[in-house]
Amino acid sequence: MRTALVVGSGLIGTSAALALTQRGVTVHLADHDPEQARTAAALGAGTDETPEGPVDLAIVAAPPAHVAGVLADAMRRGAARGYIDVASVKGGPRRELEGLGLDLSSYIGTHPMSGREKSGPLAASADLFEGRPWVLTPTRDTDTEVLNLALELVSHCRAVPVVMDAEAHDRAVALVSHMPHLVSSMVAARLEHAEEAAVRLCGQGIRDVTRIAASDPRMWIDILSANPGPVADLLTDVAGDLEETVRALRALQSADEAKRVEGASGIENVLRRGNAGQVRVPGKHGSAPRVYEVVAVLIDDQPGQLARIFADAGRAGVNIEDVRIEHATGQQAGLVQLMVEPSAAPVLSASLRERGWAIRQ
Repeated sequence: MRTALVVGSGLIGTSAALALTQRGVTVHLADHDPEQARTAAALGAGTDETPEGPVDLAIVAAPPAHVAGVLADAMRRGAARGYIDVASVKGGPRRELEGLGLDLSSYIGTHPMSGREKSGPLAASADLFEGRPWVLTPTRDTDTEVLNLALELVSHCRAVPVVMDAEAHDRAVALVSHMPHLVSSMVAARLEHAEEAAVRLCGQGIRDVTRIAASDPRMWIDILSANPGPVADLLTDVAGDLEETVRALRALQSADEAKRVEGASGIENVLRRGNAGQVRVPGKHGSAPRVYEVVAVLIDDQPGQLARIFADAGRAGVNIEDVRIEHATGQQAGLVQLMVEPSAAPVLSASLRERGWAIRQ
């Protein structure tokens, strides 16, 4: 791939353009808002000048509701040898294109499973997709050259290609992305009018649950409008679980011992099912989840503290597998939780203590 056209200069489009540009591909940027394309170009993602002829690959990074229209326009004017989109739903755009009577041998639907709560070109990063799954949904009609171009894009972005059927993809993202986003938003909505004294008690748990609720509602209306059925089906199941859980909690209030036992059993059931589901979430690099030991370090909220901890862990010869930071409410301090292999935890704890760090047991 020598040339590419990225239509849509938001987070995903600009991130892909940055990755391609860094690998020597000439990238042309286009957007319905020319200022967005100029901003992406200023960031080093390519040029906002119109290509003189067909490019190797056109990448449509428009909202799902507009993907088919943008693709159809590009195909009809012969903008590229191959065409892909990066929308978070795959079945709908393809059906729309089929309805327009277009030859889809030069098209393949794709979806990089990566993103941020922030949107727009200023939130973009060339390493946004590194190590992340990038779904490809070829059909029997997909031209081999186009599939190879898509795979080359995925390779340039250092993502991991995953081949799926379009409808299976849409059901999967409803489960692992779209439904959880709505649930996160519903939990966060409980905080909107909560008493300030209660909100001040927020800890890392509520931050984890509500993090994705900070995303742009307009963007999510577009996404959910393109995949409403599978999401509604899943929320129906969640609603059933909620009803059972509410009944169990009410039973725990009962004066009847038998009802309290029944209620406790119901709560235990949902918690254990949650345990069983959580352990299926892939771990580091997409591998099976592993159990790490936590070394908790108290730090002051000052510049350079994290850098010092990581440097001291390196001196101890310990690899930090993951890290979490829990900020203390109302204090300029926090707790850094370093996840390491169980055998390395005693070594790291002892080494950090020697270097003056306060370790919380």
